[in-house]
Amino acid sequence: MSVTTPAGFLASGVPAGLKSTGAKDLALVVNTGPTSDSATVFTSNRCKANPVLWSQEVVKDGVVRAVVLNSGGANCYTGAEGFQTTHAVAEKVAEKVGIGAIDVVVCSTGLIGLANPRQNLLDGVEAAHAALSSDGGADAATAIMTTDTVSKQAVVEGPGWTIGGMAKGAGMLAPALATMLVVITTDAVVPAADLDTALRTATRVSFDRLDSDGCQSTNDTVTLMASGASGITPPLADFTAALTQLCTDLAMQLLKDAEGADHEIAITVLNAASEEDAVEVGRSIARSNLFKAAVFGNDPNWGRVLASVGTTQAAFDPADLDVAMNGVWVCRNSTPHEDPASVDLTGREVSVTVDLKSGDARATIWTNDLTHAYVHENSAYSS
Repeated sequence: MSVTTPAGFLASGVPAGLKSTGAKDLALVVNTGPTSDSATVFTSNRCKANPVLWSQEVVKDGVVRAVVLNSGGANCYTGAEGFQTTHAVAEKVAEKVGIGAIDVVVCSTGLIGLANPRQNLLDGVEAAHAALSSDGGADAATAIMTTDTVSKQAVVEGPGWTIGGMAKGAGMLAPALATMLVVITTDAVVPAADLDTALRTATRVSFDRLDSDGCQSTNDTVTLMASGASGITPPLADFTAALTQLCTDLAMQLLKDAEGADHEIAITVLNAASEEDAVEVGRSIARSNLFKAAVFGNDPNWGRVLASVGTTQAAFDPADLDVAMNGVWVCRNSTPHEDPASVDLTGREVSVTVDLKSGDARATIWTNDLTHAYVHENSAYSS
């Protein structure tokens, strides 16, 4: 149930010695065709890692035939030597698979500023190529984990075609994208231009709506490859819907594994003047440490919600806002309404609804609470 579920793909995950634990840390996914159309989206962080700088050039022609990924080191801000390592890894994959290096997307994840040992990576590519299998998706998903506690995989079936995916990410989950590496495969016949349209539509309402801690990564990459092995060309609308379902599934898996989280919080903004307003308000609430700390303490402090709404440029009347928490309308017309004591926040899933009463647009942003465990994990995760 992963990237090798669609026909036309091989994958593997092997230890390359990048992690001190000896765990799997290098993954390879290869498209065996007959087609090699692709689409990719990257982090919008202006400070980009070497693999992103390389891969941005690779994807320009809409052709990707292999993706190689390593955990254990981000290869970001490692100078010219780091970029040369990325290039060397792409060349090694190309040599083993029998393709051009310009068709190899390279992804890395881990600490910034630490150089990945090049020989380990090259030897890892050799091992990964030897281990390629139509059942290798699970190993590949495991090899890209960093602070993840579980691997993330998903599959969506269409009529005669399939989409599969794997993702990693547990911290720095913030918009545009999140601290994630995602590889998605499909055996449908979809031209690169349509793949790009579908992927951007899907990520806009899934990965781009995650806002765990407001921190944006330097390495985020989501690559979609189509092998065409099913021989079926689905309607673009149907393919986009299935892709959106898969991306949302993976995004929710990322949220559930967010570092140290006790609650997953869905913030839905209703009746906004525009979708942009709804997203801005939702993000503002999701980034409020006061609000997130209150949820951690099982405190339905709706005042912190309204305070966050007020920091935005969205259209609304400050004297006429409604807020519900887990279905209890604790605030109506910007005044106390139902008793906050009736809100039960002891469960893991929390919903917050804000009615702006300014239009008919809506959006949902997903976040999590701010916990002692999050602070501990991110203070201990260092060089």
